[in-house]
Amino acid sequence: MNDLRIETDRLVIRQFKLSDLEDFHNYRKDPEVAKFQGYEPFDQNEARVFILDHADKSFGEPGEWTQYAIEHTDSKTVLGDCAIKLALEDQRLGEVGITISPAHQQKGYAREALTAILDFLFGREDFHRVTETVDAENAASIKLVESVGFRKEGHFIENIFFNGKWGSEMQYAMLRNEWIAKTRKSN
Repeated sequence: MNDLRIETDRLVIRQFKLSDLEDFHNYRKDPEVAKFQGYEPFDQNEARVFILDHADKSFGEPGEWTQYAIEHTDSKTVLGDCAIKLALEDQRLGEVGITISPAHQQKGYAREALTAILDFLFGREDFHRVTETVDAENAASIKLVESVGFRKEGHFIENIFFNGKWGSEMQYAMLRNEWIAKTRKSN
């Protein structure tokens, strides 16, 4: 199995474990968290099934979303999760997504995790482009991706039906050379 493990000063991004169930379910059951996601709030059994489904997935399966826990290094609490998908047709292209528990928002964890994921992906040989799709009403996520350096490429009006209504999305992207230029500037 090709386990993914990314470490930062405060976080570890890693495979899910069944012992993550309580932390994971606590935020995935929250309607405010699900509001901008493509799922309904999870009950405990759905959270368990989700964790078991993702615990054994390997990084790098083309065309397949793989979800990872974001754990606080000191407390060992799961603060959120992130997803990475490599494009089926070209593994030099990827898509990412990130969710942070409301109890742990506004502390820089999302930015720290997303930056680490971008470092990881763009550190792979020949990796070219990362995209992120954000609900057009999710101001916090839009602010996050823009602050990290993603550029908006599209605004899709009522292009997706979820949670009982039509939603609009924004497409953001970043190229490897943009990430390298941004990280060189900040060093």
